Amino acid sequence: MERKATVLDDAAIRRALTRISHEIIEKNKGVEDVVLVGIKTRGVPIAERLRSKIESIEGESLPGGELDITLYRDDLSKKGNQADPDVKETNITEDITNKKVILVDDVLYTGRTVRAAMDALMDHGRPSQIQLAVLVDRGHRELPIRADYVGKNVPTSLNEVVTVSLSETDAADEVYISEK
Repeated sequence: MERKATVLDDAAIRRALTRISHEIIEKNKGVEDVVLVGIKTRGVPIAERLRSKIESIEGESLPGGELDITLYRDDLSKKGNQADPDVKETNITEDITNKKVILVDDVLYTGRTVRAAMDALMDHGRPSQIQLAVLVDRGHRELPIRADYVGKNVPTSLNEVVTVSLSETDAADEVYISEK
């Protein structure tokens, strides 16, 4: 794949997450009953960064968790010839019933990952609200899903790929577009 453009560098990612943190606090009138849940893989470190920023702003610790959606995907049978999917651990220790759960992911594309995440989340309780925070919204929705908090809207063509690299999972912090 040919790399076309860098959309966010490390400083821009930091600024976007700071802005999203303030928006979460403002929309929820504080952080009471708010739980941040990262969608594996890159949603987890983004959720951790948001939690850290919100805690430094509000002075309160925020519960969180990690959500694996592998078994909830509607395209599981189409992903190659893998007999057994690579299932990762879900770790939500907080009771999410009647809480405001903010799902966190790196890129919002078709909406199918978010749909699967909501299904997986409901197996852990019944939140009073589910909100969505994403670092990048690239458009091309197949389901009627929208993010409540967006770091950057990046209009793309269908033959482009948006790649999010984070220091926790990759070499550095950046978001770039490649051509398929």
